[in-house]
Amino acid sequence: MKTRHLPGKIAGVIFGLTLLLGTTAYGQRNRNWDGYPNWGGSFDLRQTALNAGYNEGTKEGRNDRSRNRHSNFQDFSAYQKATKDYNSRLGDRELYRRYFQRAFESGYNTELGIQTSQDRDNRDQDRNIQDRNIQDRNINDNRDQNRRGRNWDRYGTYGGSSDLRQTALNAGYNEGIKDGRNDRRRGRQTDFRSFSAYQKATQDYSSKLGDRELYRRYYREGFENGYADGYNGN
Repeated sequence: MKTRHLPGKIAGVIFGLTLLLGTTAYGQRNRNWDGYPNWGGSFDLRQTALNAGYNEGTKEGRNDRSRNRHSNFQDFSAYQKATKDYNSRLGDRELYRRYFQRAFESGYNTELGIQTSQDRDNRDQDRNIQDRNIQDRNINDNRDQNRRGRNWDRYGTYGGSSDLRQTALNAGYNEGIKDGRNDRRRGRQTDFRSFSAYQKATQDYSSKLGDRELYRRYYREGFENGYADGYNGN
């Protein structure tokens, strides 16, 4: 009696192994770290950060997919901290965070099926162009003595109360210039978007001021210009 069911059981085991191997192969293709940038640091630092970031990103992406929603990946605390599995023995913490966040973004979007490697490459090119434009603009502003500094009249106006705009620009600029001066003193330049203060953009915010997302927009504009001033020694 039992032997009659044996072929069916064997077929079930083979089918299960096929699914498992297929899933593993799919995961390996999406975890080909050779397709990610190499900004330096040790092999272990890069490998650990990319693996940890991708795992966290796919987890959050899977959760959002099951709930039929799409979040801004930058709002996740794991992305903002970007220090999961980090150890000082690996090397530079900020470099680790940069790798982690890139892999988190990729993992999250892969789960939701909204991004391809070509899209990422195009976005990288756009970011590089934008970074160069920002650097060129900062240089020209300094040469022409036309930088915005703390002259809030030179910043964008996107609505909201005067207190909201003033508080956000001031808070963002203060944090940006502090981080810019720190980088200048250490002889390095960081992508200002990688700072947790820029990503959160809620310092000094209060619901009494008004819309939170509008506050974050002003804050980040102030931070960007503050960082440039701090790094350029203003």
